[in-house]
Amino acid sequence: MNPGKRPNVILFITDQQRADHVGFAGNTVLRTPHLDALAADGVRGDQFYVASTTCMSNRATLMTGRMPSLHGVLHNGIPLSRQHTTFVELLRDAGYATALFGKSHLQNFGYDNPNKRGWENLNGGTPPPDALRDAHKDPRRGPEYENEWTPLWKQSPDHGVETPFYGFNHVTLCTLHADQVQGDYARWLATRHPDPDSLRGRANATPDDRYCAPQAWRTKVPVELYPTTFVAEQTSGWIEDHVSRPDAAPFYIQCSFPDPHHPLTPPGKYWDMYDPDAMALPASFHQEDKPALLAAVHRYTQAGGNREAYAPFSVDERECKEMIALTYGMISLVDDAIGSVMKTLDRLGIADDTVIIFTSDHGEMMGDHGIMLKGPLHYRSVAQVPFVWRDPALPASRRGQAMPEVASTLDLAQTILARVGLAPYNGIQGVNLLPWLAGDATTSPARAGVVVENEPMQFLFDRPARFRVRTLFNGAWRLTLSEDEAACECYDLTNDPQEVVNVWSVPEARAQRDALIAQLAVEMIRLTETSPLPTAQA
Repeated sequence: MNPGKRPNVILFITDQQRADHVGFAGNTVLRTPHLDALAADGVRGDQFYVASTTCMSNRATLMTGRMPSLHGVLHNGIPLSRQHTTFVELLRDAGYATALFGKSHLQNFGYDNPNKRGWENLNGGTPPPDALRDAHKDPRRGPEYENEWTPLWKQSPDHGVETPFYGFNHVTLCTLHADQVQGDYARWLATRHPDPDSLRGRANATPDDRYCAPQAWRTKVPVELYPTTFVAEQTSGWIEDHVSRPDAAPFYIQCSFPDPHHPLTPPGKYWDMYDPDAMALPASFHQEDKPALLAAVHRYTQAGGNREAYAPFSVDERECKEMIALTYGMISLVDDAIGSVMKTLDRLGIADDTVIIFTSDHGEMMGDHGIMLKGPLHYRSVAQVPFVWRDPALPASRRGQAMPEVASTLDLAQTILARVGLAPYNGIQGVNLLPWLAGDATTSPARAGVVVENEPMQFLFDRPARFRVRTLFNGAWRLTLSEDEAACECYDLTNDPQEVVNVWSVPEARAQRDALIAQLAVEMIRLTETSPLPTAQA
């Protein structure tokens, strides 16, 4: 690679993939040869965390380099304001061709929300008018916030994403998940099958009595028509077209797969690629002494709670094994799709001109502590995600090595801008990971750890509070602080990697706990707002 040439950048991002759900993390059952090859040729992050365990919140952090408490996407259902600067806008302004393929989720999909999180007139009195109901007058509503609104995609054949979209000049969009994906994918599918709806959903699934897990069915969508294949093919096609132009600019691509997020619908051979009977139960599956949040999830499920929605729920052993096996199938398909894009880069001779990044928007409990899905539960299974940075400019000695420092989705905007030679904007947070990726041990951390935030939109289960939580991961410990002390947690990750012994109230751990609280307080101060810039001295 020419050192003076600006690199292309591709960010591969999945939806709901744990840090240990890749071969390069030591998983000897799941087969991800293409991701393993990227890790062998790049640097992996062994302590990489999200800024929020909620999809929209963390994806907005990825784009802005700012915590959810600053960019305002506190939870799902709040679009990222068009008034917020994204690092992709800076790339576009610098001449990069910018494109997004697959899931964005920077705006609402269109699920019904009976104002569960909205303003509540708890104090009585005359309520304010709608225009003055919220502290922010930026309503984040209207046509510019309806680009991902799934009902409009279904109702209007002319509906689409208006670009530039948060900095992307080109967008081929997927909304929703599994074999129910909508957006540009649904229109593409309709051109390739005379009755696409007959292939999709539980009602049209191929019966398979071997499986009983919730949110799982054997889709009739073939591999070649499945959303994962679509995202990869669209990405490769755009690259081929772009580089064929004599004046082709460097590109930034976000190749964003909706899988392996539930429902679990791996198509074709990927459905039973992994045998549920061969799947091991998580070590913490039968944990008896459960903290308040876990106990609440189990009570919710035992009381007949909905296991076909988005809130965490408990499972039995068989269900857990099935869901692990089916998730592995979805991940192996994603791995093959990434491999197909990498083959395109090799064939076009641009692999050595391209930085490749791989990560996920959040993890998944996947049976840890007997629980499935995710939420304001800051266990590492949900908060820690895989990370790979493959860069032709990295020293050869770094290939296949790990970055041991604690890092975050929050850091990606800073790092990508630094890699292409662009200064960050005021208000961006996180740190530039390039020195750590290069193995510069002399670069001292600028922080005590990384912070994870959650502000759920509604009351969950039978708890008296909304689980407003802040967590610090510093590599050795995890501290979770909540306004509800029953939800506070403290884990020694070195001696208790499964997070089963909550030492929050253990007298012998009090000094360590209090030191972690102080570290979290310092990090929360560090992450307070610095934007906008002042316009005068006074």
